[in-house]
Amino acid sequence: MKRSFCETNRRGFLSTLAAMPAVTAQSAPAGRMNVLFVLADDLGWSDLACYGSNYHETPNLDEFARTAVRFTNAYASAPVCSPTRAALLTGKSPARLGMTTWHEASMDPPKDRPMLPARSEGNLPLSEISLARLYRQAGYYAAHVGKWHLGTAGYYPEAHGFALNIGGTFWGAPQTYFHPFSGDRHYGGEFRYVPGLPHSRPGDYLPDLLTNAALDVIDRKGGQPFFLNYWCHSVHTPIEAPAELIDKFRRKLEPRHTHRNPAYAAMLARYDYNVGRLLDRLKSTGLDRNTIVIFTSDNGGYTEKFDGVPVTNNLPLRSGKGSLYEGGLRVPLMIRVPDVTPAGTVCHAPVITTDFYPTLQDLNGLPPGTQTLDGVSIAGLLRNPDSAVADRDLCFHFPHYYTTTTPVSAIRSGSWKLLEYLDSGRLELFDLREDPGESIDLAAKLPDVVRSLQSRLAAWRKASGARMPRVNPDFK
Repeated sequence: MKRSFCETNRRGFLSTLAAMPAVTAQSAPAGRMNVLFVLADDLGWSDLACYGSNYHETPNLDEFARTAVRFTNAYASAPVCSPTRAALLTGKSPARLGMTTWHEASMDPPKDRPMLPARSEGNLPLSEISLARLYRQAGYYAAHVGKWHLGTAGYYPEAHGFALNIGGTFWGAPQTYFHPFSGDRHYGGEFRYVPGLPHSRPGDYLPDLLTNAALDVIDRKGGQPFFLNYWCHSVHTPIEAPAELIDKFRRKLEPRHTHRNPAYAAMLARYDYNVGRLLDRLKSTGLDRNTIVIFTSDNGGYTEKFDGVPVTNNLPLRSGKGSLYEGGLRVPLMIRVPDVTPAGTVCHAPVITTDFYPTLQDLNGLPPGTQTLDGVSIAGLLRNPDSAVADRDLCFHFPHYYTTTTPVSAIRSGSWKLLEYLDSGRLELFDLREDPGESIDLAAKLPDVVRSLQSRLAAWRKASGARMPRVNPDFK
């Protein structure tokens, strides 16, 4: 990978890292693999070149795809960030956790709509056994770098098993990606901060510094295997990138391009560069031969405008972030497991965020535990992406309002997809095999299929303890 950007001095952070106490858990048995979990924020299904974009430039992630299994039917557990992140860490659906929207929205839901949104937990309960706690108990060094968005200070990554937290807070995005990363530029008057970073200077770009911190975790001495969350805020708003990169993509833009936002393209290019730095470090140290790498996104791409320009689109999929149409849920996913995954293969089986927890238990031989899990291990698919998998329903529940939706639940079963709108009772049925863009509603033509899916969706909500919206008595 070409080195076109300067790294910021990291001596201050290295001193902090060296001072961190060693974990008190048992030593990890020989042969267990490190884990690098790369979670993008608001990255759309078709944003990467290896997923079809003819405008965005993502050479490092494209190269990673050539060494990994790439999934075409991977789903986020929710169409917004916090619930998906909670599902990833616990293996439980957002409905079961009672976390169905992002933290700030859970605190002040709208009261001027026909329905009152369901109550959503703002903090990930400390009683949950997170992946970090599970791995730390097995002797791993667990570190979190980047966005958290799963609760207030008492629920930050340190409270959920991480020995190190760089950048994880209550907030879902910085005020600005450039030094000093705070102030009141984009999100009202909140003074947002990014804890744990070394001293920054004017012109420093937050994703670069977070990547430096992740590199230092990889380089950490002591022989412990690591479980590393690299959850950079990119490509969440504010859409910002170095000016020279934005200029490059302005010059490149042509009518034939399916994506059309130069600032977003530049931000994604810089994100790809930083992910490439991590992958390069694994390779140069030989750790790539003993490290599981997972790359995915927390929800579909953000299709609303920022600074007057639509951020991205998810074509050929419909809609985007916040919606239970495919554009809000389907995400890129690539996984590489040394000596397990056949390089450069594609898997079309539907998988979902909650599958990561049991899969990472399975791959490293960790004890199953007693907690309820909604996901299943996909280790078999990683070994043979063409292998047959048992039929199962993927269910979603978003009992809230967003710019792209009203309260809604959905179920995917085989190629069928049913959406049930909880305010109006409207039902929509799509055949994703023939109509991935969800443009042809078959509900009126296939009432038996609708009844079957609606019944299974209702049963899933009941079994999960899903909270429902209520009629607003004050709405006029």
